[in-house]
Amino acid sequence: MILLKNSKTIFFAASLLVLSCTNKPKKVAQITPKVDTNTKQPNILLVLCDDLGYSDVGFNGSTDIKTPELDKLASNGTMFTSAYVAHPFCGPSRAALLTGRYPHTIGSQFNLPANGESLGKGISTNEQFIAKTLQESGYYTGAIGKWHLGATQEFHPNQRGFTDFYGFLGGGHNYFPEEYRPKYEKQKKANKKIIRDYILPLEHNGKEVKETEYLTDAFSREASRFIKEASNKEKPFFLYLAYNAPHVPLEAKEEDLKIFLDIKDKDRKTYAAMVYAVDRGVGAIVNTLKETNQLKNTLIIFLSDNGGNTDHGATNFPLHGRKGDTWEGGYRVPMFMYWPKHIAKGEKNNFPINSLDLYPTLAHLAKARIPNNKILDGKNAWESILTNKDLHKKETLFAMRHREGYTDVSARKDEWKALKVSKQPWKLFKITEDIGEENDLSTKHPDILNSLVSDAEKWSKTHTEPLWFDPTYLQEMWKDSTMATFNNTFLIPK
Repeated sequence: MILLKNSKTIFFAASLLVLSCTNKPKKVAQITPKVDTNTKQPNILLVLCDDLGYSDVGFNGSTDIKTPELDKLASNGTMFTSAYVAHPFCGPSRAALLTGRYPHTIGSQFNLPANGESLGKGISTNEQFIAKTLQESGYYTGAIGKWHLGATQEFHPNQRGFTDFYGFLGGGHNYFPEEYRPKYEKQKKANKKIIRDYILPLEHNGKEVKETEYLTDAFSREASRFIKEASNKEKPFFLYLAYNAPHVPLEAKEEDLKIFLDIKDKDRKTYAAMVYAVDRGVGAIVNTLKETNQLKNTLIIFLSDNGGNTDHGATNFPLHGRKGDTWEGGYRVPMFMYWPKHIAKGEKNNFPINSLDLYPTLAHLAKARIPNNKILDGKNAWESILTNKDLHKKETLFAMRHREGYTDVSARKDEWKALKVSKQPWKLFKITEDIGEENDLSTKHPDILNSLVSDAEKWSKTHTEPLWFDPTYLQEMWKDSTMATFNNTFLIPK
């Protein structure tokens, strides 16, 4: 792989997948589309689901999971059929979304381990979050739901640009307070030093709260509360609503389960009900926007943090693979944008866009000043969205995950995608015609394959050393394993 700057360590990236939209890091885009100076800064509602499958919403083809509220927004906005995130796991994907940086360039290749507060680490404070950039541009900012980017004071949401935070700091949480609260109280009474973060109390701006509602409903309620408060302020708002649904544990309300009696598989039924709870919540939030006369000037963005977990009820059809993969199913996600009279109604954008593009795009719309020293790895997508043109034409998009003993890699450029998984030879797909990655064309187009693999090898040299590991035993493997040099991953047999 590479020798790290200022380090004697050659590293092995054991659980890394990164989507790259350019070969070299860069500062803000050189050319940006203009925004009418008379146009108000829009409110921005960024809704993120956790482990939502590509085909588990109606607007992306689901036939058994009902999502009428999301479908209504999607059909009145623009849907992105080739949307990617920057990592197939929760924490690194969120880090990329909020910093605009590839997670492997800032040391966040891995999820923060469970009970991260005991680790005392988080996303580098040298990286300014989009929330801080918008806050400095006059926005009232809020984060609701899952954080997973650092649990100690310096990494807390309130320190990263969010005026208001309601949720939990770890990587997951149980859903029913009547079930998790007694477990927490019992362990607290027993003076247990470390209590699993899935049962810890929620917090509001650093203060513990006693939640009484099903978690998804609680987050939807708090989103409406934030929006109502924002309506009384003479400034636009930015709300990052990070649901933890439908992430495990699979727990759903009885009233939602009854809607899916036709689904016989228990996991699928519970998962469907959890997705439906998100849909219900989004519907309530939209009603709040209407009631406060803010809907017309609110940009709503909806996506998942990574591919669906097919071991726990999700589907990614017609994609191959699942959460954590370099196949499309690992990091290609459902996504839409809605903004009345600004974004095309009923449009389908089939060109690649990724979560790294959101930082510069939102900063552009907010007329925000990005710090001069801020590196952004994505591009301002606004003109591409308005004109339905290819934002990443002739650029190679990369994905990588190191496993124990081999490395998974993918490289996509326009209609072509090179893929190496397990210890199998490199494959080549015409991804625009073969979304399921079934027809290997590597022997028919060796020059295209060689070019993409060469691009991927060059891109791999931009990585930096992880600041933490999950699971933690991988730290020793990182030091000792020859995986740090990729084990000839980029060699193509003649």
